[in-house]
Amino acid sequence: MVDPADTPAPSAGGAMSRLGSDLPARAAAGVAMMAIALAAAWVGGFWFLVFWFVAAALVLWEWQKLVDGEHLAARLALGGLTLLVAAPFALHGATRSALAVLLAGAVVTGFAAGPSRAERVWSAAGVLYAGAILVSPALLRASPAYGLAAILWLFAVVWGADIMAYFGGRLIGGPRLWPRISPGKTWSGAVVGAISGAVLGALVALFAAPPGARLVPILILGFVAAIVEGMGDLFESAVKRRFDVKDSSHLIPGHGGLMDRLDGFVAAATFAVAVGWARSSGDWIASGLFQ
Repeated sequence: MVDPADTPAPSAGGAMSRLGSDLPARAAAGVAMMAIALAAAWVGGFWFLVFWFVAAALVLWEWQKLVDGEHLAARLALGGLTLLVAAPFALHGATRSALAVLLAGAVVTGFAAGPSRAERVWSAAGVLYAGAILVSPALLRASPAYGLAAILWLFAVVWGADIMAYFGGRLIGGPRLWPRISPGKTWSGAVVGAISGAVLGALVALFAAPPGARLVPILILGFVAAIVEGMGDLFESAVKRRFDVKDSSHLIPGHGGLMDRLDGFVAAATFAVAVGWARSSGDWIASGLFQ
């Protein structure tokens, strides 16, 4: 292995080549998705729920296609029904009810898979994964006072970490984070991403959060959430390695599937829900993020 310290600094052309030939397509698709997500977050309510329901349904389809196996149509139908039933509970902030529906639906969907225990486990896991994409942002956005601020903070942390990890890793290089699972990710990218996500999230929270939000706790929370975001990315890479595929699908130019785009988001959003639920004193878990 070449020591990064012995590698000459890249020229401007070399730096651009490190960013990858697919950068324009990635950027265009990313900006479009960010704009739609921001618009949905601003509107909130039913349309925000619809946006994440569609995303969750597509991820459910991608996951179950990865698992393959028997009774695909039945697994998709049961998983989709689970999302449909859980959605109104999440919209109204009924955390326990939404989680209970997801767990029950995952178990039923798992038993609908083939006789293989592995197929059952992976099929059930797909319902929980897709369910987290729907329920987590919906539960956070449900709060009238804190919901929009929580979602904007989450977007800032995830997007800041994801984008800056990409650029930091490509431009700085250095030791690989987990070569066997994701050869393209580096420690430098992970560190740059975590710091960037925390800082950007704190800046957004200062403007969007209600009065009383404290900077240092928000910075720490954002830093941990950004690390969790990176772990979600690695988890999805491990799942794809398990099923020997490069992309979850080919829905998005430059990104592959929707699951490839939301892997870090679902991890960070689930983490935010867990923290908010543990720290909130009332029904709205988003308030716990800013205490």
